[in-house]
Amino acid sequence: MHWVKDVSLLDGWFVTAMRGAAAFGAIGLLAVKSARYLRVVVPVTAAAAFLLTLVTYVVTEHWWRPIPDRLPFIVYLWVGLALFAVGLAGYRLVTSRRFGTAAAVLCAAVAVLLQSATAINAHFAYYPTVGTALGTTRINELALTSLPQRHTDPIPVSGWQDPGNLPAGGAVVTADIPGRTSDFVGRPAKIYLPPAYFAERRPLLPVLMLLAGQPGSPQDWLRSGNLVRTMDAFASRHSGLAPIIVVADGTGSTLANPLCVDSTRGNVATYLAIDVPTWIESVLQVDNSPTSRAVGGLSYGGTCALQLATSYPSVFPTFLDISGQAEPTLGGDRQRTIDTVFDGDAAAFTAINPLDNLRTRAYPQSGGVFVVGARDHDNKPGLRALYEAAKKAGMTVSYQEIPGGHDFRVWSGGLSSQIDAIAARLGISR
Repeated sequence: MHWVKDVSLLDGWFVTAMRGAAAFGAIGLLAVKSARYLRVVVPVTAAAAFLLTLVTYVVTEHWWRPIPDRLPFIVYLWVGLALFAVGLAGYRLVTSRRFGTAAAVLCAAVAVLLQSATAINAHFAYYPTVGTALGTTRINELALTSLPQRHTDPIPVSGWQDPGNLPAGGAVVTADIPGRTSDFVGRPAKIYLPPAYFAERRPLLPVLMLLAGQPGSPQDWLRSGNLVRTMDAFASRHSGLAPIIVVADGTGSTLANPLCVDSTRGNVATYLAIDVPTWIESVLQVDNSPTSRAVGGLSYGGTCALQLATSYPSVFPTFLDISGQAEPTLGGDRQRTIDTVFDGDAAAFTAINPLDNLRTRAYPQSGGVFVVGARDHDNKPGLRALYEAAKKAGMTVSYQEIPGGHDFRVWSGGLSSQIDAIAARLGISR
C-alpha cells in the first residue's frame, strides 16, 4: 500500500474524486422535499454561515492578525461553504428519524468538509501528498549521536573526487541548537547532510541555513518544501556534493512573529547570526569560511534571510529570499509594527529594515537571489524594489518569477531552481 502515500493532494484523480463526492454531498444536503426547508432553513443557515465567516475575517484580518500576510478570498469562501454544510447537516441530523438518512447526511457533510480542506490545502500546497498529510513520508533520518566523527584529514571541495561508495541519498538529523548568547529558545532544527558527508575522507562542505515561514516550523521545508528530494537531486549531479542544509527555527513557535530582530519577543537575530553558526561549526565538520555560508527562507523566512544578509553581511554574504515581504511587518501599517516591537522608535526600525540598509550602505561582497510567485501580487512589487536596491548597493543579485502565488509550489520551486546559483557562490559549481 506504499502507493497510497504518493497520491497527490494537489491534482490528479484523488482531487477530482473529492470534488465529485463533495458535489453529490452538497446536492444531498439541499435536495429535501420540504418547502419550509428550502424557504427557511437553507436561507437562514446560509446567512448564519456568511455572518460567521465575516466575523472570522474581521477577527483574523483586523483584530488578531496572527500572520502578516492577508489570507486570500478563496480560503474564506471554503470556510463559509464548510460552515454552511455543517449547519444544514446539523439541522437534518436533529430532525431526522431514520438511521439511514442520518448516516447519508453525515457522509454528505464530511464530503463537503474534506473538499473544503483539500481546496484550501491545494491553494497553499502545504501537504503535497497523502503521505505528507499523514506524516509517513520516507526520509532517511539519523540520530545526531550516530554521525561519523570528525575526520583528521578532510579535503576542500575543490579537491573532491567521488570515491564510488557513497550513499544513494543524504540523511536528515534533528538537533536542538541552544541560544547560548541570545537566550532564545528555538524549536529543534532539521539538518540535511549530503552523501559526501559520509565519505571515508570527508570534504569540507558549505552551509545553507534555511528558515520557514510564519506560521510554520522547520519541518515545513521537509514536508512541504521538497527539501530532501531537491538536495538529493543536486548531490547526484555533483558527485555526492551539496551544501549542508540547516533548517533553523526563526520564530520560536508556530504563530510567534519576533520579526527576526532582538527585542522583548526574543533575541532572534543574535540566535540566527551567532548561536546557530557557532553550533554548526562546533558540532558539524564544515567549511568555516564566511564565503561558505548562506541564509535563505520562504515568506517570513525570506524576509528574515535578507535582514540577516544586510545586517550581518560578514556572516551571511549570500542569501536566498523567496517570497519575502517588502519589510519586516506584523501586518497592517508600518506604525503598528514600530509601536509594538520597537516601542515607537522609528529609527530602530530603520536600522534593521533591509530596504533602508540597501539605500544607505554598500555590499560589494554580497549576493543572492530574489524569487517570487508571478501571482503573488501582495509581495511581488516589494521584492522587485528590494532587488533593484540590492543592485544599486553593489550586490550580485538576480530576480526570478515562478508560476504560482504565495504557496509551497513557488517555495519548493524557488529552492530547486536556484540551489545551483547559491551553491556556486558557496564553492560547489562543478
